[in-house]
Parts: sequence; C-alpha cells; structure tokens
Amino acid sequence: MDSQEAQTPGGIVHTYQRYDPVNFPSPTAPPPDVVSPMMEHMLEFGDLDDFTEEQLANAIRLDASQIANLGPSINALKEMLLERKRKILATYETGAAQKAAAKAFRDAAQQVTPPKKLAGDFRRAVKDEQIADLETLYFREGNDSSPFARALVPLVERLGDKYQVDELAGKYAFTGREKMSVPTALEVKEELEAIDELLKQLDEAKKTAQLAIIDMEQLEKFAEPGDIEGLQALQQQIEDYIKEQAEKQGLEGDGAGKFRLTPKALRLFQSKILTQIFSDMQASRTGRHPDAVQGEGAVESPKTKPYEFGDSVSQMDIPASMVNALLRAGPGLPVRMKPDDILIHRTRVNPKAATCVLLDMSGSMRYDGQYVNVKRMGLALDGLIRSEYPGDFLQFIEMYTFAKPRHVSEIAGLMPKPVTIFSPVVRLKQDMSNPNASEFRIPHHFTNIQHALQTARRFLTNQDTPNKQVVLITDGLPTAHFEGSTVFMLYPPDPRTEEATMREALLCARDGITINIFLLQNWNQSHEDVQFAYRMAQATKGRVVFTAGRELDRFVVWDYIKRRKQIVSG
Repeated sequence: MDSQEAQTPGGIVHTYQRYDPVNFPSPTAPPPDVVSPMMEHMLEFGDLDDFTEEQLANAIRLDASQIANLGPSINALKEMLLERKRKILATYETGAAQKAAAKAFRDAAQQVTPPKKLAGDFRRAVKDEQIADLETLYFREGNDSSPFARALVPLVERLGDKYQVDELAGKYAFTGREKMSVPTALEVKEELEAIDELLKQLDEAKKTAQLAIIDMEQLEKFAEPGDIEGLQALQQQIEDYIKEQAEKQGLEGDGAGKFRLTPKALRLFQSKILTQIFSDMQASRTGRHPDAVQGEGAVESPKTKPYEFGDSVSQMDIPASMVNALLRAGPGLPVRMKPDDILIHRTRVNPKAATCVLLDMSGSMRYDGQYVNVKRMGLALDGLIRSEYPGDFLQFIEMYTFAKPRHVSEIAGLMPKPVTIFSPVVRLKQDMSNPNASEFRIPHHFTNIQHALQTARRFLTNQDTPNKQVVLITDGLPTAHFEGSTVFMLYPPDPRTEEATMREALLCARDGITINIFLLQNWNQSHEDVQFAYRMAQATKGRVVFTAGRELDRFVVWDYIKRRKQIVSG
C-alpha cells in the first residue's frame, strides 16, 4: 500500500445495483412529489380508474440537471434534428409548388358544372378560395351521389393542398433552388413539422426530465439506433426511480399499470397542504400556534405552588420538594418530607373541541370546481387535528338531498351530485318510511342543510366537551328538508325549508353547538342567501365567513386554530 492510499480515509464502500448517485438524482436531492398529482386527480374526478403510470410520469418534474448524460444526450439529438432541418431548407424552394397547387385547383374547378341555382355561389367560393363555402354547397346540393356533389370532393382536396403549400412557404424560410411537386411539398411540410414538435419535446424533457413526452417512434425516423437505445435506457431508469419513490410515498401498484393511494400517501398529502397553508401565514400577525396537544386533560406548567389539601400528588414537583425537605431538616437519611415542603405544578385545563364539518356536495358545487376546494379543505383540517390536536373530535358529513357521515378516507372520492331535474320550479316530496321508497330513486342534487345539522347534532351531543361547533360549507340557501319521515325538495328555495332549517339550528344552539358558516361565492348567489346565513349563525353565536373557493382550506384551518386558542385561554 503506498502512502497516498494509507492516508485515504475510505474508498468505495458499496455499489448499488441500478442506482448510480453520479448519473442519477443525488440521494441528498429532495425526492419528487409523486403523491400530489394522484391526489389532485382523485379530488377532481373522484377515483383513480383513469390514472396510469404514464400520467404519473408525465405529472412529475425532476431536477434534470442532476441526471448526468440527460443534457448531452438531448443536445446531440437536437443538433441532429436541426441539421436535418437546415439541409431541407437549404435544398428546396416553394414557388414552383405554390404555382402547381394553384393551377391544380383552378383546373379542378373548371371541371365542375354546378346546378343553375348554385352557380353564383360556386363561382364566388372558387374566387375566394374558401373550403367552408364549398362544403356548404355540398350540403345544399342535398344529393351525395349527384355529379356536382361528387366533383366537389376532389375540388376541396385540391384547395386543401393549396392551403398546405401556402402555409409551408409562409412558415419556413427556404433558401434552396430545387423545385418541389405538390406531393413532395406536402411530405416536406410533414417532416419539418415533425422535427419542430420533436425539438419542442426535447426542450421540455431537458427542463423536467419527462422523457415520456418524447415521441420515440417519430424520433426513430431521424436518429441513429444507438442514440434511441441510450435515451430509452435513460427513460427506463427514470421510470424505475419514479416507481421506487411512489412506493416510498405510499402509492401501491396493482401490477396492471395502475396505482392506489394508501393512508401513508393521504397523510403525506395532508402535510403538504398544511405546509403550504402555514407558509402563507405572516409570523407577525398569526403564525403557527406554538404548542401541539398531546392527548387531553390537565397540562403541567413550569410554575409551582405550595401543596394544598386536595391537590393530586401526580403533579408534585419531586426535585424541588426534596430540596425543600433537605433545606429544612439538613442532610441525612431518611429524608422526612412534610406537607409544607411539597410543591405542586400549576396546571391549566386543555379541553377538547368537537367539530362536525358539513361538506356541500349538491349539484351547484360542480360550478368552478368548488367541490375540489371543499375536499382539499377537509383533508387539510383532518391533517391539522391529527398532528396538532389529537384529542379533538372531528366528523365529516356529506350534504346533498340527504346527509351521510363520511370517514376521512372517503373524502377524496366525493363528487357533486348530477342534476337530474332542469325545471325552473320543483315541488317534490317522498315519504321515506314507505317500504317502496329508495334514496336511489330520488334526485340527489338538492341541498338539505336541516338534515345535515340534525346528523351533526347526534354526533356532537355525545361528546364530553362544552366546545362544540359545526363548520358548514355551502354556496347558498337550502332546497330540501325533512318533516318527520318525509323529505321535501323545493326549488326555488322555499320559506318552508328555511323555517325547518332554522328550527334545527336553534336545537343546535340549545345543545351548546355553534354554527360557523363558510359561504362560497357562486354565480347565482343572492342577497337572500347571505341574509339566511347570517340569521342561522347569529342564532348559534357563530359567524359567517365569505371566501373564494381556492382559499377555503386556508380560511378554515386558520379559523380552527384561532378558535382553539380561544378555548385554551378562555
């Protein structure tokens, strides 16, 4: 061993199969976010049936600068394509092809004999060289097998060729002298456009490492086989890396090119939403609340007080109490402690909060994708409570013509109910106690706030805490309600429904439940919508918050934190 080797602290410890930290993203680089693209797809469409491995690869952006040989490989292919393009432009001229295409169109037009009633319009269409006008004449003829109709078909084709050749001449700067026929000009145009599209794909792939966007079959027509094989190998390596990251982040493949989301992926997406929300907070104004809650009950404070009869010894400050005993009696064994020596930690009550979130999934929530914002908010709020307030109670309730309790795992799959009645006035009712009645036969796109509040009240009255609230997220007035076992669906919104909803709100107030309403903006929102929301919130000492849909998650999370702080300090 030479002296240089002896001074070297280490060498190659291990070589990882199919993973080269020099030629692939460094282990220190942040991994790509593979969960968010799938979750956003799930939020928008309600399932992952149409989400494939290819879509996942296309949605993920890697740091291409960390992939050795990616840039050089793509640059070499770009130079090859650009050289091919330069040779074509330096070889041909387009004047002869333009003249030939124009002559072919005029000659074809002279062979057409239009009916007398269409002759004037035909001459005008030929003079103006308008394909749309010629197609209109074809339909006006009314007989596909007539000589005029059959003659129009090749005439439109000749005019289309003229369009293509003229576009070729205007789009590219040819400097050569070799004349082209019309078919040759069309082939050259197709080749140049294919080269331009490939150059665009290569530029994008160089930025994002999304090699899947490159049309390899088209590229094979221009590149050497070795270049294509190298690029395909690099693409396979990137795809393997993405699959590896997908498994680490909680995505499970089904072996058939599809993925499914696991609870781990859901928690990761929730944390990303919360990170984005809290990054928007101004530290000088709101800021993230300082202390996470670990369970429920009394929380010890560093401050102490002398022991009083009735204090629990579980909160005793043992070190300080022992010091007091030693100072009083002096050193020696055994240490005899008296009540006056004992110090007790002061405590503060950290009560639970119980919340029911009513998610409007009625038909109107499909406008502007409001339902996506509602679901994203639900996931963010669940993530906040799980991480910061694990002792709190949270229940989601889907609200449409009926109200259904939903687990957080079901939130991403909820979708607004399709509108099945388009009459401007609807007056329907159904006795649900009838054995022949079925929810599946009843229109689901109405908004039943009363039933949702009633369902929330059943959950909240069983919670052992005085801090109970309903978070109602909707975009307007209720259009459905129950009277006994009969559900009424009334549109436009009817005072009868409003009264039933207000009665349920007052029952919530009687049980100490506050209703906070987040009123989403909608194209048909009226003054009556706003006033009804105010009345219901005031009846339960709650509030109305106006928010744009895309900011709903931030408003609800901030509001929850603010309310939680008030509970603790109150």
